[in-house]
Amino acid sequence: MVSVLRLEGVDVYIQASEILRGICLEVGEREVVCLVGRNGAGKTTTLRAIMGYLRPRAGRITFLGHDIVGRRTHQIARLGIGYAPEGSAIFPDLTVAENVEISTWTRPGGRPGRERIEQAYATFPQLRRYLQRKGTQMSGGERKMLSIARALALDPTMLLLDEPFEGLSPAIIPEVSRGVAAITEQGQSILLAESNIHHLPPFATRLYVIERGEIVFAGHPADVWRDAAVLRIIGG
Repeated sequence: MVSVLRLEGVDVYIQASEILRGICLEVGEREVVCLVGRNGAGKTTTLRAIMGYLRPRAGRITFLGHDIVGRRTHQIARLGIGYAPEGSAIFPDLTVAENVEISTWTRPGGRPGRERIEQAYATFPQLRRYLQRKGTQMSGGERKMLSIARALALDPTMLLLDEPFEGLSPAIIPEVSRGVAAITEQGQSILLAESNIHHLPPFATRLYVIERGEIVFAGHPADVWRDAAVLRIIGG
């Protein structure tokens, strides 16, 4: 397996509190890797450390063989990591079209912007109906799709998705899941954080379970159902 992203022994502190302890995980080419844990377990902190919002006190984070610890967030994005944060963070005063297009300004190199924008809409075709609608006029599921589409228009090698299914109605979850599946078919790798193990997509290739800032399970998603101790942690 060719490694796209690797975390080795990552410790992260926020003020005096140790939030992550020796985190080790890996994402390979075209993989969908899931990081599952209860609220407060350290999932979002892990993603924010990868994106440079938080600097590890110890350990290494490498992306395509490059050490990215200490780089600024916009530099990490330009290397090819797209991030759709928890809560469907979009620009509420911009239209759908403007939210997607802005990623082509953030990372101007690579494929032409029009191709990247078209790929984003091909992945979530529902968004074509709302091109001139502002973020404040979108439903929760539509904002979630827009957040991922905007990250995809960056033309990333890899996407970090924080709670992409959280708070969505049962009717919209399959639409978002189809979009995530389409992204991997296009060649991107995905690291997906979720608090609900029942939201894991069936095409996930690897699973890590995090509890109190430590990885307590690493393996194939099907194997976690045979680990009673881990299931008690994540509410299985």
